[in-house]
Amino acid sequence: MRLILIGTEYVGKTTLANALQEWGMKVGKRFHMDDGDFTIPDYHHLNEEDQQTMWNMSPVLKERFQRMVIYYHLEILERYNDCIFGGFHIEEKIFGPRYYHPGSEVSYHRWLEHKMPDNCILVHMICDPDVIRQRMVDDPHPYELVKSHEIEEVMQEFLYEYNNSYFRQKLEFDTTHLTPEGILEPFLEAVRPQVDARDLIFLDSLRK
Repeated sequence: MRLILIGTEYVGKTTLANALQEWGMKVGKRFHMDDGDFTIPDYHHLNEEDQQTMWNMSPVLKERFQRMVIYYHLEILERYNDCIFGGFHIEEKIFGPRYYHPGSEVSYHRWLEHKMPDNCILVHMICDPDVIRQRMVDDPHPYELVKSHEIEEVMQEFLYEYNNSYFRQKLEFDTTHLTPEGILEPFLEAVRPQVDARDLIFLDSLRK
C-alpha cells in the first residue's frame, strides 16, 4: 500500500500515519514512513539545533533542499511496496511558495505523478476549520506554518491540487469527528475500494 496523505496542518496526517504503522506491525506489513521529511523543519526526526539550522536556511537553499528530498523519494516509492508519505510533492506545491521560498514556483509536481507507481493512493484529509482551530489551541505544533485566518484558503488549495492530480486511486477522508484512537478503522474501510488484492488480505485481517 503506497499512501500519500495530504491536507493542511492539524487534519491528522501524523496521527493516521502512526496508527497505520502500528497496525502494519501487527499484521506483518512494514511501512516505510516519511511523515516529516517534506516539512521545514522536520521536527519529528531532527534535534532542536538541527531544526533551528533548517528553519534559518535561506529561501534559495530551502527550495533546493525540498526539490532534492522530493525527487529522492521517487526512488523510495519504487523500492518499497508499502509507503506512507505525509504531504510529499503536493504539500511542497502549496507550502513552498507560501512559507519556505516566497516568490518562486513549484512547477514539477504534476510531472512527478507520471513517474510514481500506478498503485499510489492519494488521500486528501479534511476537517471542519473550527475543529482545526481548536486543535491548534489544544496541541500546537512547535513550528506552526498555517495561521488560523489562512485555514480555509489553504484547504481550498489542497482541494484544487487533489481534484487536478493524475492519480487513479484517490479518496477524501474527513477526520472532523474522529479521535486519535478511532481514526484507523474508518480509514481502512474507506481505502478498501482503492487497494489491490495483496492489500485486501491485510485489510481483512482487521476483521478477524
